[in-house]
Amino acid sequence: MGKMQHCSQWYLLLLAIFLLALTVQANENGVKTAVFLSPEFVLGPGKVENKFYYNIDYPRGHIAIKEFYGEVVDELGNSVALHETYLHHWVVERYYAPKGVEVPEGNDDGLHLSKNIIVRNSGVCQGNVLGQYFGVGSETRKTKTYVPDPYGIEVGNPMEIPNGFEERWLLNIHAIDTRGVVDRLGCTECRCDLYNITRDQFGRPLRPGYTGGLFCCYDQVQCSLKEGFESVKRSLYLRYTVKWVDWEDTIVPGKVYLLDVTDTGKRAHDSARLGALHGCQVEYEVESCGANGLANNGCVDTKKASIVMPHGGSVIYAVAHQHSGGVGSTLYGEDGRVICSSLPIYGEGKEPGNEAGYIVGMSSCYPQPGTVRIFEGETLILESNYNSTQKHTGVMGLFYILVADSPPKPMLSLRTSVHQELKMLSKYSWALVFIGVAVAVIIGVGYLRRNEREGGYQSI
Repeated sequence: MGKMQHCSQWYLLLLAIFLLALTVQANENGVKTAVFLSPEFVLGPGKVENKFYYNIDYPRGHIAIKEFYGEVVDELGNSVALHETYLHHWVVERYYAPKGVEVPEGNDDGLHLSKNIIVRNSGVCQGNVLGQYFGVGSETRKTKTYVPDPYGIEVGNPMEIPNGFEERWLLNIHAIDTRGVVDRLGCTECRCDLYNITRDQFGRPLRPGYTGGLFCCYDQVQCSLKEGFESVKRSLYLRYTVKWVDWEDTIVPGKVYLLDVTDTGKRAHDSARLGALHGCQVEYEVESCGANGLANNGCVDTKKASIVMPHGGSVIYAVAHQHSGGVGSTLYGEDGRVICSSLPIYGEGKEPGNEAGYIVGMSSCYPQPGTVRIFEGETLILESNYNSTQKHTGVMGLFYILVADSPPKPMLSLRTSVHQELKMLSKYSWALVFIGVAVAVIIGVGYLRRNEREGGYQSI
């Protein structure tokens, strides 16, 4: 009987220690993660998907977003290689919608023609251009997007949502099926001749000299296939992962700026003079350097834009977006200092995330907070470089930056002290659990041995 009671005490002690370890692990950092699937889209060889999906699944409530990334997968959840389905871009935008009112899927005018209110990022492009909070392309799998502590992208603040409205998110997916096409790079660069396009999706003639880009690559158009090639249609999805924490006062909100190397600096009030060419053009063409450039090894096309920042702060995160042929992009301060230089990562194989010839990642900048600052009204210089040994159409030179105020100095208060202790507990939770387990075992052993001596039990 004594031995059974002794074993029971050991069992309860070890069970309590195990439950303690699980509790600490589950609460580590308070970061929550959710994985979602976009609505299904079906692509056959050479077909293009470019739709807007409204009110997508997304974390609700007053939160701070810490990370967002996505990739194209098939019906079984398998990652799809870029040389089969090229992810031109995916874009996530935020908006306020009247409660109970829905917008039909795929209606790309629905957001702007209804009573919905667009919630743009803090960037300086005009109107509804480049207002997204998140969005990349083929580089999505290997581009770091995590927002470090104590910063976060604040969303869902009930004080900012108008009465009668609710916060929602929309997703734009632009994917191109390149199975069996005659020119894979040409199809991904949306060359108009390969799509046999002379008018845009609204039936308007293309502007003179426009040879490739988004206006020739709209939803359901067909890129030229090799003669006799046949293959099945397949159902695809964008699988996207969101990481976030519940909002609290200790989080420092960051502002998202999206800069465009095609930015002319002209805004909507200049549109009458400039016609369609005003503000951010989103895409541009890279002309071939020709024989002289090859001989001089100078086949690099450099495009620059001057952009005035309306607000200042510390740069927390920065990364560029380029297409195939890109060789890097750099953001400079007014005095010539480098704010961030973002370089492409090209694949070397065939497996998803390492496809040869494609940009599978862009290097991200994470300067020590407070060391790289942008000043209010400062004119930044954005430079985008492409290899120009051959012509490229519809390329992009975008730059995402997250800017925030420096975190406040800790106040000597009980609340601050408790918060700091909790953060330390979270950061070193496994070490503390190990130490706690060791201490608990030592105390438990001592306690049980004392009981053995006092009660006359024999060790097992």
